[in-house]
Amino acid sequence: MRQSLIVILLAITGIMSANKLKSETINSKHMEIKSSTLRLIYPQWQGGIVAHWMPDLPADDASRGYYLGAQLLNFLAPQSNQNTQTVPVSLDINDRETENGINSYKVILEQTKAALESDPERIVTLGGDCAVSVVPFTYLANKYPDDVAIVWIDAHPDVTLPYDDYKGYHAMALTACMGMGDQAIVDVLPGKVDASRAIIVGLRSWDEGMKERQDKLGVKGLSPSEVAGNSYAVLDWLKSTGTSKVVIHFDMDVLDPAEIIAAVGTDPNGMKIDEAMRVINDISSEYDVVGLTIAEPMPRVAIKIRNMLNQMPLLKE
Repeated sequence: MRQSLIVILLAITGIMSANKLKSETINSKHMEIKSSTLRLIYPQWQGGIVAHWMPDLPADDASRGYYLGAQLLNFLAPQSNQNTQTVPVSLDINDRETENGINSYKVILEQTKAALESDPERIVTLGGDCAVSVVPFTYLANKYPDDVAIVWIDAHPDVTLPYDDYKGYHAMALTACMGMGDQAIVDVLPGKVDASRAIIVGLRSWDEGMKERQDKLGVKGLSPSEVAGNSYAVLDWLKSTGTSKVVIHFDMDVLDPAEIIAAVGTDPNGMKIDEAMRVINDISSEYDVVGLTIAEPMPRVAIKIRNMLNQMPLLKE
């Protein structure tokens, strides 16, 4: 047991040293030209109503888990010369009133407005719940009119609307990108993408009525098995859209829980990590990827370690 702990500590030390070395290397080059890609840290957690799915965690910690998840994604992501911005996000657990059919409505509306304060050519977003894609994707749809397709890699379709039973905004993210939903939120978004230029990859779970809505909207869906061997179905669909630019939403619940549990959702028979990475990189090899979101990381183990550390003496001095 002691040897295992030592190995873990050495691994953590190695990661931190490597990241520090990368940072020092970048700084030593005195880069004057910043990347045209914005790295947007968007730790929004209010879009999810998820605590009841994680009874092993304190409810407040589970609710705010995406906040820590976004910070960990940024820590673990490769160092770069990208301009990095963080969207200010409230941590008030009591500010979760449902209004206009959306839980934490006022907070989400304010955070949506706060995320609209830059003008990059490309955006990589580290979230946060699934709704963190809404601002970047609609901004890019407006910047490149009629030339953007959405590849939504997710176990769920995210096409709910405020009048549906579930009030979590993260499940309304794709419909919001298509200009549907609460009018006050839609009005502040810069653009929208037509449903005919959106595809859901890795789809395998629908709330009641959502499969029918997806079909009605005309949003194509591909199951994990349809992309397990190759990316042809995705690439053929992209070709049919006639677009040259792509935004990719990667919800970590698309991954097979038999390989990794990285999100709240644990629906079986998901995509393998290698399969998801191959789809994303195959798209990137043939299209101009102007937006990439990594969403819904739920760091259960990190939350438990943090809570354990908070109970120890000396650390709070």
